[in-house]
Amino acid sequence: MLKIAVLVSGGGTNLQALLNAEKSGDLRNGKIGLVVSNKEDAFALSRARSEGIQTAALTKERDETSERYGQRLISLLHSNHIDIVVLAGFLLILDPCVIRAYEGRILNVHPSLIPAFCGKGYYGLKVHEAALDRGVKVTGATVHLVNEIPDGGRILAQKTVEVFEDDTPETLQRRVMEQAEWILLPGETEKLARKLMGEAR
Repeated sequence: MLKIAVLVSGGGTNLQALLNAEKSGDLRNGKIGLVVSNKEDAFALSRARSEGIQTAALTKERDETSERYGQRLISLLHSNHIDIVVLAGFLLILDPCVIRAYEGRILNVHPSLIPAFCGKGYYGLKVHEAALDRGVKVTGATVHLVNEIPDGGRILAQKTVEVFEDDTPETLQRRVMEQAEWILLPGETEKLARKLMGEAR
């Protein structure tokens, strides 16, 4: 079984979806062994601790370079024998050194149908505000492999979600999470774990 690290910056709803999938047996080739946040007060860390999962708050130091932070993250991941990294609302862009260290083994979930409303500056409610401003009738979520271009890696799965006329960014965000993100992310994490397990045999 492969060891998974989940990187988060906020409440950890996608982390909870992964934990639920582990409990139900939908995620069985990987196990969450570490939850890392760049914010010490992220509620996701409390979620993880309540499940007995090891946590780490890896905050970016003042004037610290992206590469230096990346090297500290790599050291933390390696010391915990991490095989797969899942970005679940992690609001820092990973330095290329991290992507090279875990090439083909980093997943991200993004709350739009890439290539719409993605890239630098598109995160959280800003994605849903942009979708509503544009007047789209359908949005959704995407799980993709991470490369050095923000939201630019190979798309693994997408799921559409209808936009309603009376939607606010908050209601749309909730529906995209419930109908797309929480379904796609555990499923694609299991697929990647299964693929890597097969390659290791």
